[in-house]
Amino acid sequence: MAFPGGFGTLDELFEVITLVQTGKSQPVPIVLFGSHYWKRLFNTDVLLEEGVISAKDLELLHYVDEPDAAWNVIKQFYKL
Repeated sequence: MAFPGGFGTLDELFEVITLVQTGKSQPVPIVLFGSHYWKRLFNTDVLLEEGVISAKDLELLHYVDEPDAAWNVIKQFYKL
């Protein structure tokens, strides 16, 4: 789970996304808490338009705004 932050947070987040995207680590739920923040900061439409990610890559990201929503993503991911 990632909360709004600066360059260190982005570095760690993108490392996890890259490792999961490329299959070099086990899949984990990538939960971005604070959808307004993340969607303004991380414009995935541009990445899609430029062809540097696929629509399937977007399935890795889960935007949430409430703790219960985050927990539901985690429960669903791990089939708890």
